[in-house]
Amino acid sequence: MIKILIEPPSWLGDAVMASSAIENLINYFNNVEITIIGSAAALEVYKNHPSVVKTQILNKKYFQLFLVSNKIGSFDYFISFRSSFRSSILVFFVSSKKKFQFKNSTYTQGHQVEKYNSFVNDCLNQNFLPGKLIIYQNELRIKNKNLPSLGISPGSSYGPAKRWRVEEYSKLVVQLSSNYKILILGSENDKDIALKVEKKLLEQGITNYENLVGKTTIQELITYISGLSIFVAGDSGPMHLAAALDVPTVSIFGPTKSNETSQWNVDKNIILKTNLDCQPCMKRECPLGHNNCMRLIKASEVLKAVNDLS
Repeated sequence: MIKILIEPPSWLGDAVMASSAIENLINYFNNVEITIIGSAAALEVYKNHPSVVKTQILNKKYFQLFLVSNKIGSFDYFISFRSSFRSSILVFFVSSKKKFQFKNSTYTQGHQVEKYNSFVNDCLNQNFLPGKLIIYQNELRIKNKNLPSLGISPGSSYGPAKRWRVEEYSKLVVQLSSNYKILILGSENDKDIALKVEKKLLEQGITNYENLVGKTTIQELITYISGLSIFVAGDSGPMHLAAALDVPTVSIFGPTKSNETSQWNVDKNIILKTNLDCQPCMKRECPLGHNNCMRLIKASEVLKAVNDLS
């Protein structure tokens, strides 16, 4: 039995993008026990994997790293997908025969999924190809055949620069509400923008929606997304969940790099972006103050993309 400790990326979207590499890692060994250590979001992505026997939330306080490393025991491999100094300290403390840590400076080319996969290949001296993203669900949501569902995710944990405008989301929903049940999805941090979208919808007399932002666990979010007929989102964790679940998606990109963090290996995905000279700036807030990379994308463009995927 090979015992492996894995620290996935902390952000939800990155944790999902690492799933292909982690699946290659697990499949390399015939008999393996996996312990996952890291953020609560990352643990939710992997806790239902059949090879995972234990999960451990990693406290952000530095003095906890030594205590946790002693608590979780010894391993044959420790593989950290995090490049941070804090993770370097964890790598030092963990008892493991072999230790590997992802470094952003080493893996600079290609999609983020490819970077994580190259890291695993280097750890194992292999040449695995990156496959589809994988999430093991504890419950599968059945699609409604009478009235299909459209999901929107107006928030973004990264920062306001990645968020499409509230007015445009509401215009889109008004156009589609007669054909779809609308689900507004996101985390607790997205509640303010979701409420603004909801207010706009009510002003237009739209009631065929459900605002679930901040009201679901990540596992429940996965279940809701799995039942969608189509999804509209910015570059975010929910967008990558949709990719792993093969949900047709319109992805709206602004300040981030679509060639690195777009949906990976999906059949039905349309990326919308403005291709301005100032993008991608990779800033949390627009350094020029106008956020045109998102502001200039109109509901009519997204509506066309939705219809093209339907």
